[in-house]
Amino acid sequence: MTASTGPDTPITPLGITSATWLVADREIRMRLRSKAFLISTAILVLAVLASVVIGGIMSRNTELPQVAAVGAAIEVAEQTGALDVTVAESGEEAEQLVRDGEVEAAIVPADSPTGIQILALDEAPLTVVQFLSVSPEVVLLEETEGPDGFLIYLVSLGFGIVFLMSALTFGMAIAQSVVEEKQTRIVEILLATVSVRALLAGKVIGNSILALGQIVIIIGAAGIGMLASGQDILLADVGPSLVWFVVFFMFGFVLLASLFAAAAALVSRQEDMGVTTTPIMYLVMIPYFLVIFFNDNPLVLGIMSYVPFSAPVGMPMRIFLGWAEWWEPLLSLGILIASTLLIIGVGSRIYENGLLRMGARVKLKEALKG
Repeated sequence: MTASTGPDTPITPLGITSATWLVADREIRMRLRSKAFLISTAILVLAVLASVVIGGIMSRNTELPQVAAVGAAIEVAEQTGALDVTVAESGEEAEQLVRDGEVEAAIVPADSPTGIQILALDEAPLTVVQFLSVSPEVVLLEETEGPDGFLIYLVSLGFGIVFLMSALTFGMAIAQSVVEEKQTRIVEILLATVSVRALLAGKVIGNSILALGQIVIIIGAAGIGMLASGQDILLADVGPSLVWFVVFFMFGFVLLASLFAAAAALVSRQEDMGVTTTPIMYLVMIPYFLVIFFNDNPLVLGIMSYVPFSAPVGMPMRIFLGWAEWWEPLLSLGILIASTLLIIGVGSRIYENGLLRMGARVKLKEALKG
């Protein structure tokens, strides 16, 4: 039999775990009900999938220069492996194919040191000439292993953009939510049911789940696109760094989310929010620019790997390039986790001391003292 609850019956406060999950569930539901969030996520995933698939198809369907060849020149043209050879019965037929625009050039036997001659319409076919040229053997004194520069740039761009967009999108969502609750005084109603720490933890956990889920979906779409376009080797090269990126981002975002929430608790109006959140936005943007402009610089990437705010992009890049020893990701992750715990402690103190202060902006020194 259930006991009745009268008007004088005291409300039993929620436990820290139940209260935290209640707030987190509220944050997740509010975000998932937003059409703008769902549409932007879908567009981002489709853009990633399309770029990977189209890039793979284009790299695979590169057309070879079309040439006509006669007699002994047929073997010479086919040996290059880089020409689409059409066999002609005579030099006149090969010449006519060139005039009709069926082929780019014709390769015919000739009484010359090379034994062949190229027939073209109105300009020298430099690509065909290059493929037929005999290049000397090149011996590298210092061989380097690893991906080419363009691929390095693409991977660094991908890590940088995903980190920047996710951190700013969900970080600013936390900040706006905190200020909105203060401005409308809803926070006073919320604190009658849950504690300040549970409110902060719920906001951080809820948005962290959403951010991590979005990143996993994006990476999954990129992986599917690579498999569908036959880029298995590329996926095998990038795969380990993608896994580490997810792990580092999970802790790195919690660190940034705590800072965004604490910074927003210092103000009571949306108009004042930029003053306190701008320094945190710089912490998000600086790693993006560093990984783009210094993606092949061992010193810069090495420093980024051990700085908590840039480790989520710096260390995965070093893993992709093969510059990190097996123990370095573990050490960097340990530093990041320790820093995250420290920031959570400081951020929760600022959040707690500034949340119920209305009116003028609360100074950081006052929020730390309480």
